Amino acid sequence: MATIEVPRDLDAVLDDAWDAARKIPGYLMENEARLLGTIAACVPAGGAIVETGSFKGKSTVMLAKVAAHYGLGPIVAIDPHNSPILLDCESDPEATSYKDFLRNIEAAGVANQVEIHLAYSHQVSISWSRPIRFLWIDGDHTYEGAKTDFDGFIKHLNPQGVVAFHDALNVFPGPIRVFVEDVLRSDEFGAAGFVHSIAWSQFRPNDGGRFQKQRAALGRSAARLIPFVADGEKLHGLTKLRYKLNRSRVPRSAVHPADWVSLLDRPMQS
Repeated sequence: MATIEVPRDLDAVLDDAWDAARKIPGYLMENEARLLGTIAACVPAGGAIVETGSFKGKSTVMLAKVAAHYGLGPIVAIDPHNSPILLDCESDPEATSYKDFLRNIEAAGVANQVEIHLAYSHQVSISWSRPIRFLWIDGDHTYEGAKTDFDGFIKHLNPQGVVAFHDALNVFPGPIRVFVEDVLRSDEFGAAGFVHSIAWSQFRPNDGGRFQKQRAALGRSAARLIPFVADGEKLHGLTKLRYKLNRSRVPRSAVHPADWVSLLDRPMQS
């Protein structure tokens, strides 16, 4: 793989993008947001940037600011905006995050940089035909939801593109299980890692086997979390402590853009 050049102004671009995104309600941490921006700017593949799950637009704005600066095309934002987890749908069955989403991307100046799909991901993926460079999965966190998002779009991910899941290290059954079972255990993927709660990996269908040891080591530590979150129930007492202990063994530190790029072609040594 050819050497990837990190744009010289990337740190400043990430600062500017985060300054716009941080004001928006949501659950994306700064180090996670900067990782998303780094992937968008540096991934060595062509195609669209696709986001499943937008809520009020925090990650959308982060990605759109970076994409606009580097001429990467619009962010494809897919969300029905009716999450029963994020909204009080019990007292208001018509509750929606859509108006806030539109208001926030407009206020950030990126409305023309976002291709909006007010729909579930499977409704979009069924007719999707465009290549993808970065697939960002942050929708329904059940196993069925995360698996649907992954299966619906992964066939369109370009070689050397990246897939990432939010909340893989939070107490949700879907993201961590799909990441371990469908990504880390597949020789179609290369470098992989975690930053805070984001799990990411590069699609390397031609030489992913070179990274097998790295993925296996990461998979062993990450797989220990699956039994704790399998039923999607809140954790308490000793079970919660054991979950946190196992999670602490998963490497998940923030990574600088130059260091992230270097991981893409550097299999872990045994």
